[in-house]
This record gives sequence, C-alpha cells and structure tokens, in this order.
Amino acid sequence: MHISLIGYGEVGRILAEDLAPAGHTLTAHDLKLADARGHTLRAHAAGLGVRLAASHAEAVQGAELVLSAVTASQAVPVAEACAPALAAGAFFLDLNSASPGAKCRAAELVNAAGGRYVEGAVMTSVPPYRIQVPLLLGGPDAAALEPIVNGLGFAARVSSPQLGVASATKMCRSVMIKGLEAMVIESFTAARHYGVEDAVLASLAETLPGIDWEKQGAYFFQRVIEHGRRRSEEVREVAQTVREAGLEPHSASGTAERQAWVADLADDGLFGERGTPAFARSADWRVEADRILQSLKRD
Repeated sequence: MHISLIGYGEVGRILAEDLAPAGHTLTAHDLKLADARGHTLRAHAAGLGVRLAASHAEAVQGAELVLSAVTASQAVPVAEACAPALAAGAFFLDLNSASPGAKCRAAELVNAAGGRYVEGAVMTSVPPYRIQVPLLLGGPDAAALEPIVNGLGFAARVSSPQLGVASATKMCRSVMIKGLEAMVIESFTAARHYGVEDAVLASLAETLPGIDWEKQGAYFFQRVIEHGRRRSEEVREVAQTVREAGLEPHSASGTAERQAWVADLADDGLFGERGTPAFARSADWRVEADRILQSLKRD
C-alpha cells in the first residue's frame, strides 16, 4: 500500500519501522522537520526508505491510507490541511487523543473532500506493543478499514459505527490513567520530602496489592518527564470530553496542569539533556523526585 504518516514523532517512527519491512510505500510529514530535531527525523526516515514531504498535502497525495499521529491540539488542523489533497476514497485514520467533538469536526473536513474518515482510539502506551497496540475504530467506514489495517499488522477492532464512541472510551480511560500518573508524581515527591515514601508505598501495596508501586512509580515518572507536553495536551482534550458530557473537569484540569508543569521542568533541563540515553530512564523514581525537590528549594 501507499501509506502516509502525518506526524513522525515516537508513534509515527514506530509505525514506520513496523510497516517498512513489508515493502509498503511510505511518505511522512512532521512540523519538526523545520527545527533542530529535523536532522534526527531525516536520518531515521532515510534508514527505512520513508520519503519525507515538505507539506501535509504533498505527504498524502496518492496515499490509500493516511495515519494521523500528531499532538492532540493538532488533530483538527491536520485534517483540514490534508483533506484537499486526499485521493478519492482514501482512508484517513485519526489516531490522535482528541475529544469526540474534535473527531467529528475532523471527520466533516475529510469526508467533505471525498476521503473516508475513521477515528482510532489507542488504548494504551504504544512502545510496549508497537503496531500491535490495542486500537478501537469508530465511524461509518470503520468496518471497511478493520481488515485492511489488521492485514498490515495492527490489532484493531470496531468499537462503533457512530463517530465519537471510540474516542469517548479512550478519553474517559485517560481521566484515570493520566490522572494516576499525575497523582503518583505529586504523592511520591511529597512523600519523599517528608521522608515517608516507604510507609506510603507499603500502604499502597496493602490496599492495592496487584501493583508493583516501585516499578510503576518509576515508569510513570519516566513517561511524564519524556512526554508530559503531549500528555498535557491530551488531557486538555480529556477535560473537553468531560465538559461535553456536562461535567466540570476538576480532576482532568488538575492533571493537565501537573503534566505540563513536569514538561516545563524537563524543557528547562532539570532531568538532563533530552534525547540522551539516560534521559527519563531512571529505574528509581526517587532520583527524579529529588531533582524536583531540589529545584523547588532553589525557587
């Protein structure tokens, strides 16, 4: 197939790595190609035979399938940028963590241009599963796309022919998962300050014995330090999903702020140089919590 990857970040590169060996024609576009990170992306693409396009429109021309994997806030703008250049009948699979309302707006743009929009809800972190990450499909064309993407190696199933159902499932789950990440960072760092982290972990293990809190804590710190900016944008979409249900998103809004706060610290270099092997890879969450506490003392 001719497949276009819109967004060549972590997810886009993983998909390229898993799709390229099968001989598919892959094109990609990413806004980061224009900044300092562009060299790394170009080197990665060259190694896989992925053709990098200068624009969204160039990237999707002639593609039978477009995979949109950008930051949550860009889901609708990307659909708008790609729609005019889509081939008639091309599938546009929106993998972004956007609210049901945003997915419906993106669908209107794609479908009006003759494409076939399908929402995709990625139901857990991509790196451990890669292309086999659990994926919910939604919309009138979801059933037609399911065998195609599964033939490519995806692990997709149709959630609903109604747009918004798959993304609502993802967003409501993220209230819990992204919220738990934020709560762990807040709880564990405060516990470290008071010297009660061992007692807190012991209590958590007694109350929720199915979780290895040491290992889970380290993983949560790693993921938020590395991807807090993207996560904060996603959780703002989560908050919008909650608002669309008529609820005030108190928890989701706080989660977005905590994720963005950690992202700011990471951008300031608190956790080391981004892109180096040691960045966001500490197996002991205490190392990162201590860095946070030291920065608070300096402030």
